[in-house]
Amino acid sequence: MLSQRVQLLKKLLPGFIPLFVFIAVDEIWGTKAGLMAALAIGSVELVWIGIREKRFDRFVLFDTILLLVLGGVSIVLDNDIFFKMKPALIELILCAILAVSAFSRLNIVGLMSKRYLKDMVIDDGQMNRMRASLRLMFVIFSGHTLLVFYAAFYLSSEAWAFISGGLFYILFGVVFGIEFLRHRKSQSKVQIALDEEEMLPLVNEEGQVVGKAPRSACHNGQKLLHPVVHLHVLNRQGAIYLQKRPMNKLVQPGKWDTAVGGHVAFGEDVHLSLKREAWEEIGLKDFSAKLAKQYVWESALERELVFVFITHDFKGIQLHSEEVEEGRFWTRNQIVKNMGKGIFTPNFEHECHLLFNLNDH
Repeated sequence: MLSQRVQLLKKLLPGFIPLFVFIAVDEIWGTKAGLMAALAIGSVELVWIGIREKRFDRFVLFDTILLLVLGGVSIVLDNDIFFKMKPALIELILCAILAVSAFSRLNIVGLMSKRYLKDMVIDDGQMNRMRASLRLMFVIFSGHTLLVFYAAFYLSSEAWAFISGGLFYILFGVVFGIEFLRHRKSQSKVQIALDEEEMLPLVNEEGQVVGKAPRSACHNGQKLLHPVVHLHVLNRQGAIYLQKRPMNKLVQPGKWDTAVGGHVAFGEDVHLSLKREAWEEIGLKDFSAKLAKQYVWESALERELVFVFITHDFKGIQLHSEEVEEGRFWTRNQIVKNMGKGIFTPNFEHECHLLFNLNDH
């Protein structure tokens, strides 16, 4: 996010160049020469941006025209107060944009970012952090705007030149310094969380381990293929034991699901993972299971290589985990009647067809 704001500033910076040129030339050759130089630079910028980037930069045009209007009025009336007010008026517009972006649903700065940085994608978390930064900028630059107005009326030209020019960029540096420190602190917290987070193996579609990644990275839409185990528990009549997921689960809360399902930890083989998950979820141990199938399951958030096991050893089941709200056997007819009604997880509905086929044969 910090680098994105730096890129945005680089895109907007050309709009301020006519003002820089005017201040430099005005100090040496006077206001008229400064205005002519600003007009020439602004025109060259417009042509250059048009040829190189194939776009018309309204910000450069606006800054150049406002500079000429206020400077021209100052010359005609022989009073430089109008020109001195120009930086404050521009900054007042900036503060208005910051206020709307920071305190309303319309984030103008965010929209400008997407326009100038077409490859940038801003998620909700980044947008919230951007709004926090915009609130800080609004407070700082509102104070600076009032100071520029005060300097225009009551301070010397030298003091006004520093306050409206140099001080403005010093404050910009302060804002980006604060943002840099915030960014570093945030990155440190993320790194600490990643260091403490469970690591999952990354596999190819044959199940061979090709790397590892934090659990969160496997569930954030990157679609990193990682292995999971599912255990279906059947009785002699072919009924299937299902567990009900608690309502506090982020994924498929309150729905009936496979008896046992969980991730294979990094460095753990599939069979060891199956025994661990069976004990953790339904208190089942000392059972024998057969691998029925392995397949790739993909959802909006993740991509899993699922190892499907089946067991008929159900007598040792004892629910003892907060991860499971309830468990019971469902007959084939009960399952069929409730399919597609949002009672079962999509993953179980996919696998139950496999179970039915196995029972039929």
